[in-house]
Parts: sequence; C-alpha cells; structure tokens
Amino acid sequence: MNVLIAGAGRLGTQIAQVLSAARNEIEITLIDIDDDRVAELEGRLPGVRLVSGDACEPALLEHSGALAADLVIATTGDDEDNLVISLLAKRQFSVARVAARVNDADNAWLFDARWGVDVAVPAATPLISLIEEATGATDTVALLRLSKAGVDVIETAITPQSRAVGRTLGEVRLPEGTVVATIVRGGRPTVPDPAIRLHAGDELLLVSHSATEQEIHAAFQ
Repeated sequence: MNVLIAGAGRLGTQIAQVLSAARNEIEITLIDIDDDRVAELEGRLPGVRLVSGDACEPALLEHSGALAADLVIATTGDDEDNLVISLLAKRQFSVARVAARVNDADNAWLFDARWGVDVAVPAATPLISLIEEATGATDTVALLRLSKAGVDVIETAITPQSRAVGRTLGEVRLPEGTVVATIVRGGRPTVPDPAIRLHAGDELLLVSHSATEQEIHAAFQ
C-alpha cells in the first residue's frame, strides 16, 4: 500500500509514524512546504520518505509518487491547500482514496466529491479514528482493532503518578511484540528513542501484536 501524506505538522507526522510502525508493507511519503520542518524530521522517521515542496503543485505530487498512491491524506493547516491537493490527487492522478482535514468547520461543505474528497475529517477527530476513516480498508481497520492482522494501536498518557515518569523509555519493560510508535510531547510528536526520559504530560502511541490495554497500563502506570 502506498500512502502519500501532505503536511508534516503534528497530525501528518503522527499518521506517518503510526502507519510505519504498524505495517512494513506500507510505503509512506510525507510532504511539507517548510524546508526546515523536513530537515528537522530527517533521520527521525525510519521507513518514511520525506519530500520538501508545495503539494499543491502537480509536478511535486508526481515526483512524490502520486501516480502510484493508493491513498492521499491532506493534513495541512490550510483548507484551501487541502482542497487543491485532494482535487489534484483524484482528478489528475486518479488516486483511489483521498482524505482531507477540515480545519475550519465553516468550510466543511466544500469537502466532498466535487473537490475529490472521499473522506472529510474534522480537525478534532482522534488520530486512530482518522486513520480508520482515511484508509477505509477492512484489513487496515482490523490492523488497528486486533482482528485479522492481530495488531492494535494503544494510547497511554504519562501523569505525575505514573510509575514510568522520570524513567527512560528503555527502562520500561514492554510486553512482547510491542513497540512505541511515537511520543507526543508539548503537542509535537517525538521520536521514541530508548534514551528519552518520560515526563508527565507525555502521550504514547504503541503498536502491539499481543498486548492488551491492561498490560500496557501496567507497564507505564
């Protein structure tokens, strides 16, 4: 499965991290117009191809792999850009499924098939729900729900009372078959390096083949 994500802000980066951790057979390309943001993410997203440029430009989308994309997700902070990206993806590159983030609720009426949008996602939609709606494929939903693929995505938050607060990630004994996909700190996704020290307020997204929510809770809380 080839996924192209436009917008390397918090949401786009989280989607890339979760999908890359969840399945090796998903090829992910993350685009952002901000050269500094792309440079910041270099080496921090294993398995994710980073492209610097304006995703509203057809040539840039083609260079990024839009012709082979099964799914395009427009997650920029600008509704106009998300609509243009969606229209290009659907009309010019015939992408099977296009999802777009709606930043301003007053613009929601624009996000439909006329603009190439298959799935319009309000900005406040939880990450996992967004991924499920965007992919729209049974195997991917099952992947996130411990069904056919036997993989689940679990979220846990570090509080001042958590047993893991102040410890490094490497010191936390995770259940077998479990990896940390991303740590969200101060509203920004952080690479889950074993040496990173966990702070109160951190939110972790974990991908696991076998662990239950209770086991994840026990490891961190």
